[in-house]
Amino acid sequence: LEEIPPRPVQDSGNILKQGYLEKRSRDPSFFGSEWQKRWCVLRRKSFCYYSNEKSKQPKGTFSIEHYSARLASHLRKDSRKRCCFELICPGKRTYEFTAPSPAEAEDWVEQIQFLLKDLSSLTIPCDEEEEEEEGGGEEELYNDVDSSDSINTSHNSTLIQEEPNPELGGDDIYEVLPGESPNPK
Repeated sequence: LEEIPPRPVQDSGNILKQGYLEKRSRDPSFFGSEWQKRWCVLRRKSFCYYSNEKSKQPKGTFSIEHYSARLASHLRKDSRKRCCFELICPGKRTYEFTAPSPAEAEDWVEQIQFLLKDLSSLTIPCDEEEEEEEGGGEEELYNDVDSSDSINTSHNSTLIQEEPNPELGGDDIYEVLPGESPNPK
């Protein structure tokens, strides 16, 4: 325990990557810098940034789901332009960062893309979209539903046939059953 110094930022766990990045201000002030050094933490479903690594309260947090990450050398004109990347989500704020090196920027982008791919494979809407594109997956889904319905239907009719009214037709059984089942008990 003594080898690992406690860091408040790590309290919530599930940290996939963390480190200092420069984050571009959304509204740079007249006196302030356009790029501010921030301790950034990538978790399983969120991205947080803090004033420094000892800060307990994040300066900002956002859900990483539905974002995409890409290198963005157009963000800077100086020697650090190859260190830039951005997080983009249609209809939401774009976050722009500068890493300490081009390799570090690539690593952040790769980590975020890997996480996003993992998250999209676990969410139902993305699975449904993939099945629709493949074609076969959608049919299997409906076949599973149909087969479970027919199992339930045959199970229900088996139970109904044990009731004392075997002379009723198949459709009548379903109409009569809800009214009859509570009364005999």
